[in-house]
Amino acid sequence: MSGGFSTSGSRLSQPGGTPGGLGKFVLGLALTAAGLYLVFQQTMVASGYWSWWGTNTFGLTLLPLIFGLGLIFFDGKNVLGWLLSLVGLVVIVTGVVANLHVYFQTTSLYNLLIMLVLIAAGLGLMARSLRAH
Repeated sequence: MSGGFSTSGSRLSQPGGTPGGLGKFVLGLALTAAGLYLVFQQTMVASGYWSWWGTNTFGLTLLPLIFGLGLIFFDGKNVLGWLLSLVGLVVIVTGVVANLHVYFQTTSLYNLLIMLVLIAAGLGLMARSLRAH
């Protein structure tokens, strides 16, 4: 056995332990990656205005994290400090993600079809390579 492939006689077992074909899998992976790359290039991400409990409230979301870190630095085994730090971190990450705006830039129908066909063809080839014949 070498490189994760097993030999049974002269036959080499392919992706997923099936004789589907390593070449098809790699080609499918490349097509999917190319399609996703093109889709991600057309996608813009912007941040929004942080306004959970009114305007300019981001500072309030830092308070649990700051107090929690202070308690941890005072006593590393302080459960309340770890809990406050975890809650503060979750609130901050949630606030950042909740205020993101994702936009798909204007493109032609031809470009969109190329992107979607690349992804669909790639996923189809990868699935076909994993299927037993």
